[in-house]
Amino acid sequence: MQISPVHEWNLSPAEAIALQQRLAGQLIYDRPLDVDAVTLVGGVDVSVRRSDDGQEWSHAAVVILRLPEFQIVETVTARLKTPFPYIPGLLTFREGEALLAAFDQLQHIPDVFIFDGMGRAHPRRMGIAAHMGLWLQVPTIGCGKSHLVGAYEEPPQERGAHSLMTHRGEVIGAALRTRPKTKPVYISPGHLIDLDSSLKLVMRCSTRYRLPEPIRAAHHAAGQFSAD
Repeated sequence: MQISPVHEWNLSPAEAIALQQRLAGQLIYDRPLDVDAVTLVGGVDVSVRRSDDGQEWSHAAVVILRLPEFQIVETVTARLKTPFPYIPGLLTFREGEALLAAFDQLQHIPDVFIFDGMGRAHPRRMGIAAHMGLWLQVPTIGCGKSHLVGAYEEPPQERGAHSLMTHRGEVIGAALRTRPKTKPVYISPGHLIDLDSSLKLVMRCSTRYRLPEPIRAAHHAAGQFSAD
């Protein structure tokens, strides 16, 4: 997969925050996607493990699935030393380089990527799905397992129900119930897609589990890779 560099990675936390603030203005988050026409979806996840010598390693996995049967078309992985400390809101600087090493191996370019993480549902509107979207220039969606930022009401308990998340007077995503009577996931557009399309695609990729199938496949691949 061809990737055009956007910036350097060797930054201090203060420099990383300033970069996020500059890049946020480049995001396109109001573009509809024809969800019914999507055939290839990429799931993206990173597992960080500590080795016996105390070094942290980032194990990135990208899995491409074909819809509607969720057939795995391609799986790529990459392993790099984790270069950045854990700081809430700066996840991309911890995992981004490992992800790029994985993306660089891809032979199939999906119609959209779903990340285990946030898109615009982020204090500076620059979660990992949004940030990586600027590098990939392919539609990206953030699908977070836990809430980061934004006020919302609990959505109704039925499958497919959602409620909007707002932050500083702006809609930044939605809490989505992918399974009845199960904790919601937190969906937000990353880049080159709008919220409505993001919600529809995540539901199209969700079966009997809380997490959509592309995220489940990437999580399994990253975990298996890091265990080897």
